[in-house]
Amino acid sequence: MKTILNIFLIISVVCLAGCHSVDGSYQQGYDFSNLDKLAVIEVQGQLKGPGARNQIADFFTMELMKKGYSAIERNQVQAILKEQEFQQSDVTTNEQAAEAGKILNVPAVLMVNVPRFGQKIHMTAKLIDVEDSSVLWISTGEGDTQKTLATILGAVAGAVVGVVSTGEDDQVIGGVAGGAIGGAAGYLLTPDEAKKAKEIIKAMFKDMPSRVKTI
Repeated sequence: MKTILNIFLIISVVCLAGCHSVDGSYQQGYDFSNLDKLAVIEVQGQLKGPGARNQIADFFTMELMKKGYSAIERNQVQAILKEQEFQQSDVTTNEQAAEAGKILNVPAVLMVNVPRFGQKIHMTAKLIDVEDSSVLWISTGEGDTQKTLATILGAVAGAVVGVVSTGEDDQVIGGVAGGAIGGAAGYLLTPDEAKKAKEIIKAMFKDMPSRVKTI
């Protein structure tokens, strides 16, 4: 029983320690008040379908608006680029992003890359100046979803119940491992992931300059 409690405490500490971290920077001396309207042109990476991409784009759009920026609605962005036969999936460089921005008639565009989206989430966002393709702001954020904690602790809890009945530590350890792996295998996009993504994105915008209205 002592072995089980030790496993439970170790896993609990590891899970609770996994919150989120961010790191960002912006172009010093740039007048962000000139950015009257922005557009999130592309969300790339390990996301399960266009619905998830649109949701992430909306989260970034909301944070842009909180900073005082206007943003083109995502459906409108997609419609305009499609009309001009511009493939969003081809936007992999700053220059291509700037070209999309010219089509949309905005001074800057936001590119988002999500290389990991599951039990761990990792995102990078870049604000690109349409005129010279320079990076005006860049930020990265990462964190663990809350379901990771629930899944693993749920597996541990089930194993503890088993040991009370059988009294066999070896079976419990196998149950913990099997339960955790099984939970991870069935892991899908959930409200917990969306909640954590919003938290990470909000933190990523902490160091982004707000748009100050000129008099």
